[in-house]
Parts: sequence; C-alpha cells; structure tokens
Amino acid sequence: MSQATTSCPECTGSLEHDNHETVCSECGLVVDTDRLDRGPEWRSFADDDTNRERTGAPLTRSRHDRGLSTEIGYSSRLTGRKRRQFARLRRQHNRANVASKAERNQIYAFTEIRRVVSSLSMTYSVRDQACVLFDSAQSENLIRGRSLEGFAAAAIYAVCRTNGVARTVPEIVAVARADANELRAAYAAMNRELGLPTGPIDAREYIPRFATDLDVPRAVERRATELAAEASETGATGGRKPSGVAAACLYAAARDHEFTLTQKEAADAAGVTPVTVRNAFYDLD
Repeated sequence: MSQATTSCPECTGSLEHDNHETVCSECGLVVDTDRLDRGPEWRSFADDDTNRERTGAPLTRSRHDRGLSTEIGYSSRLTGRKRRQFARLRRQHNRANVASKAERNQIYAFTEIRRVVSSLSMTYSVRDQACVLFDSAQSENLIRGRSLEGFAAAAIYAVCRTNGVARTVPEIVAVARADANELRAAYAAMNRELGLPTGPIDAREYIPRFATDLDVPRAVERRATELAAEASETGATGGRKPSGVAAACLYAAARDHEFTLTQKEAADAAGVTPVTVRNAFYDLD
C-alpha cells in the first residue's frame, strides 16, 4: 500500500491501523499488513550508551583481514556448467584473497596460532595478542630467514609471559609445529628488537595446575602456595625457573604432610629435571 493512501480502495472509507494491519473501518477490508518487527534486536537500558546495531561478526585480530573476507559457498542445486563456473570463480576468488607472500605467511602463522591456543585451552585475548605480536615482528622484518612456526609459538609464549599466564616452553612445543630451539630463537629476537615488557612469572601461578596433574591433596597445594610466597618474599629462589620452584614447593609440601611424591614425579609435571627440583628444594630450607 502506498504511504499516500488514506482511504479504502473499495469503498473509500477511512482506514485504521491496528497492530500490524491497516483495516477499513467501513467494510473491514484489510488493506495492508506488515508482520516485520522493525524494532531493535537487543535490550537497552537508560545508562547504556553502547551502539548495539547488528553489522555482522565482530572484527578480530586473529585473521589477516580482520574477519572481513567473503567466501563463495557451495550448493548441491547447481549442476553441469553452472557448477563448473562457480568452481572457477571460487578458485579465482581464493587466489585474489592473498595479495603478497607476506600476507600468505601471515595467514599461515595466524592459523598456527589459533590452533595452538585452542589446543592449550587459552583465551581469545591470548590468541589476539599473539597475532598482533606476530604482525609487529613481521613489520620489523624479524621473520625473514627464520621459522614461521617458531615465531608463531614464540608469540604465544611471549604473550603468556607478559600477561602472567603460567605456560612453559615444553607445554607450547608439545602442541606446536616448532621445536624448543626455534621458539627460543624467535622469542629472543622479539624480546631484543621489540622490547617486550616480560618478567619472571610467579611460581604460585604454576602450583594449581601441577597439583592437579600430580593429584595431590588440597592441603599439600595450600602449603606449597605458602612456601612459594615465602620464597618470593625472601628472594631465596631468585634466578631459578619458576616452574622448577613450583615443583620444589610441591615436593616440600608433600614431605610436610607425609604424602608420597618423588622429585622425579614433581620434575616431570613441571617439565624440568630432578636436579632442578632438588636444588630449588635446598634453597627453600
């Protein structure tokens, strides 16, 4: 119905608007109907100034194009020449999505970062920050001649270090496509050239996860946390690996509570050697 229409087209009677229908008051003819809800798709409150307009999926730094790419989908209804035509269009479209070798490397590295982060059950924040860090390293030409997999793994490790997330090199290497040497070389390059604000991770961050892996009682975990806090305050473990200190605290707490836990078991959970645990244990006394 045109917006200019003000009378019934049948009897020229007056029109009334009732909910989603426009009805003639004389003959009852339904002149127009509109069942679309044109209101907002969200709840809004008086103190909420956020623009909640729906404009598609949010942008993400974990993709080279921020998630703004398009795809030509598949359809089972296409047959013969039409299907071949769309296959050619899809192939050309995929080729046009990558403008340079640097962008192709970024796609591969971002995919690796998403895979590793998902395997380690880390947050989206770690994933996005790792992709941003890799982008910065690529902009500074740090990746030339080096392993893409190593820089992807090193970016994740660096983000964990800067955010205080307790993840060790062996844990990341276990699911990454890079070895420990590639990760350390890439991390050293980023730390040197980009000036990462990294610092030692508190040993207490490792204790809950190691305690779960070793299946120790809750009392042992609490005592290990107390020992790690005391060691941090006195500086008794300065210069030692935080994961080794956490394993030593668990071993010492197990001894205090007469729970059977060997140095080798604690070392295996922390990814260090029994000698590292033993030396850290002596420093706790």
